[in-house]
Amino acid sequence: MSGVIADGFVAELERALRAEQLIREPEQLRTYECDGLTGHRVVPALVVLAESATDVQATVRACNAHGVPFVARGAGTGLSGGALPVADGIVISVTAMNRLLEIDVERGHVVVEPGVANLDVTRAVADAGFYYAPDPSSQQVCTIGGNVAENSGGAHCLKYGFTVNHILAAEVVLPDGDLVELSVWDDGPDLLGIFVGSEGTLGIATKLTLRILRAPEAVRTLLAGYGHTDEAGLAVSEVIAAGILPAAIEMMDSVTIEAAEAAVNANYPDGCGAVLIVELDGPLAQVEEDLARVEQIFRDTHAREVRIASDPQDRYAVWRGRKAAFAAMGRVSPNYYVQDGVVPRTKLPEVLRRIDELSQEHGLRVGNVFHAGDGNLHPLVLYDNRIEGQAERAETLAKAILVACVDAGGSITGEHGVGTDKACAMPLMFGEVDIETMERVRNAFDPRGLSNPGKLFPTPRLCGEVPGPYRVHPLEKAGVADRF
Repeated sequence: MSGVIADGFVAELERALRAEQLIREPEQLRTYECDGLTGHRVVPALVVLAESATDVQATVRACNAHGVPFVARGAGTGLSGGALPVADGIVISVTAMNRLLEIDVERGHVVVEPGVANLDVTRAVADAGFYYAPDPSSQQVCTIGGNVAENSGGAHCLKYGFTVNHILAAEVVLPDGDLVELSVWDDGPDLLGIFVGSEGTLGIATKLTLRILRAPEAVRTLLAGYGHTDEAGLAVSEVIAAGILPAAIEMMDSVTIEAAEAAVNANYPDGCGAVLIVELDGPLAQVEEDLARVEQIFRDTHAREVRIASDPQDRYAVWRGRKAAFAAMGRVSPNYYVQDGVVPRTKLPEVLRRIDELSQEHGLRVGNVFHAGDGNLHPLVLYDNRIEGQAERAETLAKAILVACVDAGGSITGEHGVGTDKACAMPLMFGEVDIETMERVRNAFDPRGLSNPGKLFPTPRLCGEVPGPYRVHPLEKAGVADRF
């Protein structure tokens, strides 16, 4: 085995689980050495393939008894190193826990295990006229457990909110092996809200109750091509300023359009510096009224071309290029580094110009694809790992983009999480007291620090002896927000 773990610990797992549920061979362990952030890799000492909450409990209890760190893992599609293993610890894979346990359309919920794929929830309830709203771009393969850990969003979070807005209850194995139920109906502190988005540091979800929504009466999708991202950014602000709340507003720049065309023949407008995708849904009369207003805003903001999807197949074609954007970047670059930051909508043009300046300074291309409606940027820093020094330059550029987001009044993450990748950036937004308070919450759940260690919080091992200084947030400078 890669790491060093006690024979007594392994023997305890062997008594609780079947032999085929334990992965020990070095070549098999390498399957779990990273998540979607492939620049960070650690081979775990052992992998447990859990098939039930009982398996998870038995494994976590053994970890607690022997002081062995553990990392929960679903499909491994995360992009912040949140599922990065610990060399002297184990990975607990929950992908085999993939059953839909209950569908109750009358009460508007489904109950699933954490290994259920996001899109499979909608597929299970579509015939009844319902769907599950959070829709990350990886929704065909990403799993609900990971969505809960990272509080994932997606294109439609502008109107419908993030994962936390759609989780009604969670069965959780705590780091000492106890099984608890957290729900929105609990009295006292919002422990469910604390758990969602905690990135695996507070325990492992083994059962989740999800809110499902009735499918809207009407859905209309518009595609607009612009000469420059500045114009597209202005159009986004104009749509929101008009009092219109689309289900989604997405933007892609010329680099990302190029990749999408190469990968899936998206058929986006030719020669554009940016495209906007706006989706409207709701009662038919309201959607038709908003459709006309958005189309006029596009024309008033100098869109070169405006298209309205004529049917569901046409709508699917519009979204296909956007959903494929991350994977499509492999068509234009051997490697890329995915960043995830947030800025106020009104600062989109300014921040995109800053990203372009940083791109030129570091000599690397950056493709921008993002949830423009809520200012959640996903800059893709393109590089070639075969060229010495480019990977390091890409990481430096990606970190500089985060600084630009914070300086504009934004955040270091919108939905991908902090994980390993951005732990050292936490002091950009939070002071020492803030981080200590967060760690106290974590310690209340996991006093021994065994559950997904090394994530979220800056440590000397990760960030050097002295983490970077806290930067006064623009909202503080403006007197809009205070620090306590």
